[in-house]
Amino acid sequence: MLGFLKRIFAAAKAPTNEQHAGTLGVDELARRLGIGERELRTVAITYEQFQIPKRSGGTRTILAPNPQLKSFQRAILHRLFEPLRSHRCATGFERDSSIVSNALPHLRQDVVIRLDIKDFFGSTKSSRVESYFRRIGWADDAAGLLTKLCTYRESLPQGAPTSPRLSNLVNYRLDARLDELARRRTLGYTRYADDMTFSGPESMPKQVGSGINYESFRINDIIHAVKKIVSDEGYILHTDKKLRISRRHDRQLVTGIVVNDKPNLPRPTRRRLRAIEHRLRTRGEATLTAQQLAGWRALQKMIETEAE
Repeated sequence: MLGFLKRIFAAAKAPTNEQHAGTLGVDELARRLGIGERELRTVAITYEQFQIPKRSGGTRTILAPNPQLKSFQRAILHRLFEPLRSHRCATGFERDSSIVSNALPHLRQDVVIRLDIKDFFGSTKSSRVESYFRRIGWADDAAGLLTKLCTYRESLPQGAPTSPRLSNLVNYRLDARLDELARRRTLGYTRYADDMTFSGPESMPKQVGSGINYESFRINDIIHAVKKIVSDEGYILHTDKKLRISRRHDRQLVTGIVVNDKPNLPRPTRRRLRAIEHRLRTRGEATLTAQQLAGWRALQKMIETEAE
């Protein structure tokens, strides 16, 4: 086990989105963004803070940038980040990816393991972000300015347009190491923001002499290895109520989608939507508006389409 963990922790070098570091200056940054250098340097870094309720209870802190900063962040997102490469296992906030594409790799598996990272954006520190910008080619001044525009209070602000995609780019190595861990155990792995999922058979093949037999993998070993990798990358793993282990006889949920057999919304959700649809049709009012119900129906259609 120790040798196996050492191989995993040593695996997966940083991505090569750019081949040269430290050559692109603020003038080039301004040119690519189509924004004046003086404007980039003097924009106010201010955010409005407010709370929104979590589905699981409690509240989430949102930091909304001021309008000018938000427009600059959108330019960074579309003009700088779009061509950059994140790991294939990072399915959240990526073009042509969704909660459905995050769930499909875990369809019809014996075991599904779901783990969660604490305070994901808040734990993605500005020092790591600046190091990433330097690594992909920006000189110190430009990397520092980009970091100033994309971070707040020394981390990624949840509410900035740049934060979701940047969290994937910065965490390429995290995903590569977790993917390597999964592949060595014949498991699948995906990550949607702070939500990591592993799945696979109850047993894995093992070469013995000239033949193959099967041994059960220890779920605790996987969790321990994930916890170590996540810690190496600057995060803390939830290991209490956010840890979910489900087998074939359980309802296996991945990003809100049932993956036991045919991907679908949970049965209670489908029943509730039918009841709401009936109430809207017969009484004209319900706990969801017609527009909200249409959104749920669009999600169900997306699940059916992507599963084909």
